[in-house]
Amino acid sequence: MEFLWDGVREAIKLWLRGDAEIIEITLRTMGIAAVATAMSLAVGVPIGAVLALKSFPGRRPVVALVNTGMGMPPVVVGLVVALVLWRSGPLGALELIYTPWAMALAQFLIAAPLVVGFSMASIQQINPRLLDQIVSLGASRPQFLWLIVREARLGLLAALMAGFGAVISEVGAALMVGGNIAGETRVLTTATALETSRGNFEVAIALGIVLLVLSYAVNLVFTSVQQQRRVA
Repeated sequence: MEFLWDGVREAIKLWLRGDAEIIEITLRTMGIAAVATAMSLAVGVPIGAVLALKSFPGRRPVVALVNTGMGMPPVVVGLVVALVLWRSGPLGALELIYTPWAMALAQFLIAAPLVVGFSMASIQQINPRLLDQIVSLGASRPQFLWLIVREARLGLLAALMAGFGAVISEVGAALMVGGNIAGETRVLTTATALETSRGNFEVAIALGIVLLVLSYAVNLVFTSVQQQRRVA
């Protein structure tokens, strides 16, 4: 318990003095998480909609693949991305390994199956009669998609929160493809792991508290929007 209270006190000190390194790591964490979450939404929501609304040969294996991806170990994703981006790999010429972009790519691959699965489930809950009515009223494809998104907005917000939660808390893949380089690829999760390995438990707990507060603040905003729309 003493370590915990020391960590809390250390976190308060870091906040009060505006520690430059903590601010830098926090901003980098948010930037990478934002990029990965945005990419997972841009790719995951359309794929989820197609899987929910369309019937085609091979759909069940694809859905099974999505469900498998929702539980994919992050270290496996990190290994695959590292092999692809390694200097001798297929995309090695891009020199993305050990950069924030490599971390964002790995986190995107972790979050995308979650977004696809949540989006598919939420759109499947829409009353089929409503879909038929929208089509019968002559809605264009963009109008149809917009109305679907509005109708399934609560589930899509859940997909957003699930995707963000997956990327903000990820550590294994981030270490493998980012390298935890100070000033370049170090984020809150990898910094916490580093300080723990060094035995600096007070600093590790402080970093963990910063991560928890950050995650809670962002999810509080998402939850507020979700609940307001639910009441509306």
